[in-house]
Amino acid sequence: MSNNASSSSPRSELERELERYIRYVTLERGRSPHTVSAYRSDLGHYLAWLAARDLGRAVELGAEHVRDYVGGLPGARTTVARKLSSIKNFHRFLLDEGVVPDDVTRELHAPKLPGRLPKALSVAQVQDLLDAIVGDDPLALRDRALLELLYATGARVSEVMQMSLDDLVDDQGRTAEMVRVTGKGRKQRIVPVGSYARAALDSYVTRARPALIKNAKKSTPVVFLGARGAPLSRQNAWLIIHDAATRAHLEGLVSPHTLRHSFATHVLSGGADIRVVQELLGHASVSTTQIYTKVTIDTLRDVYLGAHPRAR
Repeated sequence: MSNNASSSSPRSELERELERYIRYVTLERGRSPHTVSAYRSDLGHYLAWLAARDLGRAVELGAEHVRDYVGGLPGARTTVARKLSSIKNFHRFLLDEGVVPDDVTRELHAPKLPGRLPKALSVAQVQDLLDAIVGDDPLALRDRALLELLYATGARVSEVMQMSLDDLVDDQGRTAEMVRVTGKGRKQRIVPVGSYARAALDSYVTRARPALIKNAKKSTPVVFLGARGAPLSRQNAWLIIHDAATRAHLEGLVSPHTLRHSFATHVLSGGADIRVVQELLGHASVSTTQIYTKVTIDTLRDVYLGAHPRAR
């Protein structure tokens, strides 16, 4: 949209406010170019719809206008929800800047999205994935330790990538039974580590990591290192998981979160309390964790239907 429109144009005020908002989310909020582009596109279509109805000033807009616009949007509910979020953020900005006396979108809510069940591997599939990493060289020891730690703790790949030796080892230099994980918002949690993961980590830390750190240009306390001794990136961690999945014939079943989802599902299936799993995963709300109870219920139903002679 042009900034050269006459000040008497009914669209000029909202156009100017949109440009101010774009500068705000870019410079002050630091949003990514992709996000800013999505805001501009979503709000550009919204303002064009308003202009077609001779609505060009913010104070002229009411909840009914936003509701009518959103109600006529085509596409999936996820797309509609995203566009409404863009509009709500824009109206909140108009309120904060004193352009309007209230936020007309305050009581408007996005369409409810269907809950997406996480994909989880079976216990046997997890074993196949772990067994796909063979060898005794430094990179093989590292890869095995990485996958064992992800499955043992349910930590996110990004959380494991930033773990330091102080988070992992005890005073004797051995992997501790409880490790420190730093999650979203720098919030820390303590998570237990089982014997298989501790054994794999001990082999990596004592035998493989010293060989990798020799190649580094500078020392680092980060646990997982690349072949040149620099901290392993999330992208490289994902490639390690993907390669193991390919060798285990699990293509298409493994994503960066698969081991985290499998951890939660298996621990709940084993009888753990959902509040405990919430703490282990670092979820701020138990409602986020509850999606896994649906997974375990579905698993129980499938097992029953397949095992009971009079189930069908």
